[in-house]
Amino acid sequence: MAVKIYHNPRCTKSRQTLQLLKDRGIEPEVIEYLKTPPNADELADILDKLGIEPRALMRKQEAEYKANGLDDSTLDKLSLINGIVKHPILIERPIVLANGKAAIGRPPENVLGIL
Repeated sequence: MAVKIYHNPRCTKSRQTLQLLKDRGIEPEVIEYLKTPPNADELADILDKLGIEPRALMRKQEAEYKANGLDDSTLDKLSLINGIVKHPILIERPIVLANGKAAIGRPPENVLGIL
């Protein structure tokens, strides 16, 4: 089973989720999304697998959210996706992909349902 984790090593929940996977014998492909952010197509696919809209994936407390006008309620889906791609710090983390599904590891145990 191929498993990917969009990971931020500075984030406690991200580290806990990665450890949870490893404790189950899973060595996921680790993508440090701040260094290698998903492109717009990849992000749209992740959102589809999560079953959420872009704003639900955004960390609204980050300065980049308001500073770049992403709090504008009139922005369409593509504009929000492009904003996330441009400012990957806004991505809620971690995101795990497995078996054609996705889950956000908050709490880390959320990812168990897609394995």
